[in-house]
Amino acid sequence: MENGYRALAVMEMHLAKHNFFVDNRFTIADIALYGFAHVAHQCDFDLGRYPAVRDWLDRVAAEPGYVPMDWQRQPLEAAQ
Repeated sequence: MENGYRALAVMEMHLAKHNFFVDNRFTIADIALYGFAHVAHQCDFDLGRYPAVRDWLDRVAAEPGYVPMDWQRQPLEAAQ
């Protein structure tokens, strides 16, 4: 947990000054970090202390072509 909060603090400091992680635009770096950060609350991390991270999560989710990661694969027999 300590290392996770440390990583969130680094992200918060960067995102307090920038909209995204690289070149102030949406890149693969945001996609990679989003994969973990958007479910941090499921691992008991409190994102309430990280407003810039929360705003960034919203920006990523608002990107064109965004596909939520909460989809469920249909069983093979249901797809036929």
